[in-house]
Amino acid sequence: MPHDASVAQDPHKLGPRAEPDGGWKGPATKRIITAYGFWIFLLSDFVLFSGFYASYAVLSHATAGGPNPAQLFDLKTVALETTFLLLSSVACGMATIASNVRNMLWTQVGYLITGLLGFAFLVLEVSEFAKMLAAGAGPDRSGFLSAFFALVGLHGVHVTVGLLWLGTMMAQFWAKGFRPDIMRRGLCFALFWHALDIIWVGIFTNVYLLGTSP
Repeated sequence: MPHDASVAQDPHKLGPRAEPDGGWKGPATKRIITAYGFWIFLLSDFVLFSGFYASYAVLSHATAGGPNPAQLFDLKTVALETTFLLLSSVACGMATIASNVRNMLWTQVGYLITGLLGFAFLVLEVSEFAKMLAAGAGPDRSGFLSAFFALVGLHGVHVTVGLLWLGTMMAQFWAKGFRPDIMRRGLCFALFWHALDIIWVGIFTNVYLLGTSP
């Protein structure tokens, strides 16, 4: 009988292989498994934010005689924050595309733009918090402000962690190239960063826009 190299390497036929109908049979690739596992983590993070959203919804009118959202929020600044974060997501997507075609220059450029826009978002958010604290509208002033600082601050912490992760990814791509494990980490980072955009759109709509509406 002729020797079948594929059978010798995979005697139990556990590897993925093409089927006559064009589909695949067998265990999924590491890229798919990694992405699936990371989506489970992201869903748990969405559950965490849902609890903070719910707390804010309940306490949004509990101002205790203090300032309300319409008196505190500057929609122009928040709109600029939103623009920065959405553009950073576009840059992150471009970096992912560049990494998929193994282009180091544009991968690094895309990640650098992502980081700069994310950092600009954080600067505006910290500036907003500082102004509120200087005006005596800190998290200890009312239930509304406690819920606001908790929800928006939690998102800010996530963005900060994302920026640290981004710097690590830039260094790993530069030092180790487009190895499969580095590519999988880059995929997870992109999922994380885009998820932060989705969460922020919810915050922008439910906290800022609805909070300042008549």
